Amino acid sequence: MRQNLKTTLAAGLTAFLLAGGAQAQTAAACGGDLGAFLEGVKAEALTRGVSADVADRALAGAAIDQKVLSRDRAQGVFRQTFLEFSKRTVSQSRLDIGRKKLNDLSSVFGRAEQEFGVPGPVIAAFWAMETDFGAVQGDFNTRNALVTLSHDCRRPELFRPQLIAAVEMVGHGDLDPNGTTGAWAGEIGQVQMLPKDIIEFGVDGDGDNHVNVKQSAPDAILTAAKFIQHLGFVKGQPWIQEVSVPDVLPFEKTGLQPGMKASDWFALGVKPRDGDTAFGNLEASLVLPQGRKGPAFITYPNFNIYLAWNQSFIYTTSAAYFATRLAGAPPYERGTPEEGLSEDGMKELQSKLQAHGHDVGKIDGILGSGTRAAIQKEQLRLGMPADGWATPALLAAL
Repeated sequence: MRQNLKTTLAAGLTAFLLAGGAQAQTAAACGGDLGAFLEGVKAEALTRGVSADVADRALAGAAIDQKVLSRDRAQGVFRQTFLEFSKRTVSQSRLDIGRKKLNDLSSVFGRAEQEFGVPGPVIAAFWAMETDFGAVQGDFNTRNALVTLSHDCRRPELFRPQLIAAVEMVGHGDLDPNGTTGAWAGEIGQVQMLPKDIIEFGVDGDGDNHVNVKQSAPDAILTAAKFIQHLGFVKGQPWIQEVSVPDVLPFEKTGLQPGMKASDWFALGVKPRDGDTAFGNLEASLVLPQGRKGPAFITYPNFNIYLAWNQSFIYTTSAAYFATRLAGAPPYERGTPEEGLSEDGMKELQSKLQAHGHDVGKIDGILGSGTRAAIQKEQLRLGMPADGWATPALLAAL
């Protein structure tokens, strides 16, 4: 499962909160006797047009998977830096495989761009990041994982709609209730998509009248392209661009915040490494994953699709950078970032920021968006370059 539940799950929660009466109560049903719970799932599936035979076949033998509950309770936290994570994920081996895939499946990727406006490198980067091009798709029984998370009363409103969608997929012949496996939270296939998304955005890329995102690369590629288009990707526009930054800059304006165009940054001395300033009229953010002395990137509106896919800043920046490499960009300039903080140091910094009145969320040792914003405010107050990077110097100054 990605660091954050996919956009569809967040949308599902919104829909649940807006729903009323029996519909909301049905979506929230959880716990209790498993047999009775499954009967409720069947009844809901029937209202969606699923036949009783399909529902029975989909739910027969369903069981609670304790390993799923364990993974749900112990989701890992993201403490790697951008340099660490991107070095591991954007490896030479993955780049070589990605380029070969783009060549070998050029007709499929060409169709994806023609029909949905999404360049092949964008899709291929997600394909690599999610499953190593289909090699590691997860070994949890998808039906049981969704039954477990729907029956569990922690977040049933998020997972029950996915379980109903999985039952629908059984009826389409696109999910084997006993054999289909995937991620612990119900994501399936080579680009790890949820059942509702597969139903809504699924594309039969190989012409067999099924959407098989596990075994069929064309199905997975085109389904991902249609989903990315849905997230708002605009054809012909960039998503991220490496830049160099001057020593003097209004660093308090950096980060994922609105209000600047790329041309505004260029006028302040920010320079694209590739020299391309053709998209200066687009809204743009200047992101500094490890502060002003580390790698620097301009992000454009298309970067929002990465944030919708996964809200982890380090993941999204790495995935977007990966796509530029597959599109021909050189490796980024590492720079000489200032020393960061250990996990304990980060927790201490978060506690101090909280004491200064900043909302950093949970004291978890993670340099997330809330912590970065609070850091910038304190850096600005202290007369430091407000680049949002957590350093021992800032910790000492607080």
